[in-house]
Amino acid sequence: MSKTPEKWRPTLSMVVVSMLIFILSLPITGIWLFRFYDSQLVRETEKELIVQGAFIEALIIDKLQKEPPALSILGKKVETPDLTNKGQSTMFLEPELDLATSQIYPPRADPKQNTISTDEAFLKIGKMLMPILLRSQKVTLAGFRVLDPNGVIIAGRSDIGQSLAHVEEVKTALKGKYASIIRQRISNNPPPPIYTISRSTGIRVFVTMPVVFQGHVAGVVYLSRTPSHFLRELYSQRWKIGLAIGFMLIITFIIAYVFIRTIKGPIEALNARTSRIGKGDRTALEPLAHHGTRELADLSQGLLSMSKKLHERSDYINTFATHVSHELKSPLTSIQGAAELIRDSNNEMNDDERNKFLENIMSDTTRLTKLLERLRDLAAADNSDHKGSCNFKTQVQNLKNRFPKITINLNDPNNYEIKLTSENTNIIFSNLIENAQQHSATEVDISVSLTQTNTLISFHDNGKGISELNQDKIFELFFTTRRETGGTGMGLGIIQSMLNSHGGSIRHQPTDNGCCFEIVLPNN
Repeated sequence: MSKTPEKWRPTLSMVVVSMLIFILSLPITGIWLFRFYDSQLVRETEKELIVQGAFIEALIIDKLQKEPPALSILGKKVETPDLTNKGQSTMFLEPELDLATSQIYPPRADPKQNTISTDEAFLKIGKMLMPILLRSQKVTLAGFRVLDPNGVIIAGRSDIGQSLAHVEEVKTALKGKYASIIRQRISNNPPPPIYTISRSTGIRVFVTMPVVFQGHVAGVVYLSRTPSHFLRELYSQRWKIGLAIGFMLIITFIIAYVFIRTIKGPIEALNARTSRIGKGDRTALEPLAHHGTRELADLSQGLLSMSKKLHERSDYINTFATHVSHELKSPLTSIQGAAELIRDSNNEMNDDERNKFLENIMSDTTRLTKLLERLRDLAAADNSDHKGSCNFKTQVQNLKNRFPKITINLNDPNNYEIKLTSENTNIIFSNLIENAQQHSATEVDISVSLTQTNTLISFHDNGKGISELNQDKIFELFFTTRRETGGTGMGLGIIQSMLNSHGGSIRHQPTDNGCCFEIVLPNN
């Protein structure tokens, strides 16, 4: 018998625990994957700063149109887009920053002292914008500064009057071009350790928008803000998230309990039960207390049925071997005794005595031959062909031809097909007719009837019948009341084994006279 290769395999518990850990890790993995959204948050921040800068730029241009300054105090001349066609504009600004590709620069350099005086027109604009910028900063948390054409701060914080013209993004804006940049963020208070999960907490987005008036740079709107990050949202929703985590833990434990209850537990119990059965413990041939699932219940039932059949088969073989050895021993002992007497007679035995012993040897030899033929029939019955069918009336006619000394009556004129091969049907029917003939029957009535699931065939003879004392023993192998006349006690056993192998059965039916047997065969 081939053996299962021995190698390391995970236990069912290991698989279950691994799956549950995987399920619990999904939310944590999801939080970690939120880092990929940091780049989108940076782009959203840049977009918001563009909108705010465009509004401030519009205020500055409106003020300049009401009180136009001299062109000599304006900055670099630039090409302005043609906005005369309605619905068409080339001034639309698309966010450019991306954490994955954009360079992160060092913190912005401090403003420098200004040596160039600022024109009074721009100082008025700065004073006008200061209340608006301060109020906006409280709401948006963005940093606002407005610069004149020389890069000097005219509106902002305490650094008004100082210059930012040396800052890279400001240089670009003073040339009339939009610029955005990511710089490292400086904070007086270190962020909580959990904030390190998000890259956006250590950076700040800077945007510079040139203010173009009459084809010249009239100033720069300089804005900055730290991007938002998903941890703030998580923190604001911490109670809901806590409830969600608790719910997930409860669901995980329920899954674990159901899995253990319906799969792991029954499989382990079935495995232990199989081990006990393999060691010959017959008390283990009982259904499990808990099967879990229908599939495991079917598997358990199939295993127990197979084990019971194997035990029954083992008992049958043991009993059969005992009976066979007993049945063979008697004629062999008789043959041996007669042969020894003939051998040891030293020619003192007369012809009559010698013939008598020879007749005994021949009789016992015939009995052994018949017994071996019955054993062969019994083996064939257990391994008979289960597929096939035959015509019932044809089989009855064959019986009439084979047993001419007994009258066989068929009480049903219908032409039925029965689910037995012609050979197997002949063995079963012949054994029943032979038994009837050996018990003084001269007539046998055969009838057949159909139910929704079975075919019922009845054999009723007018012989001596079976005594009540022997009715419970007639299907036992080697039980016979005709041992002296050559009976083997195997005819009904052969019939029963053959019918069992086809899913059918045979039973003795009570009757007032003679003997009656009923055969039950499934229709499918």
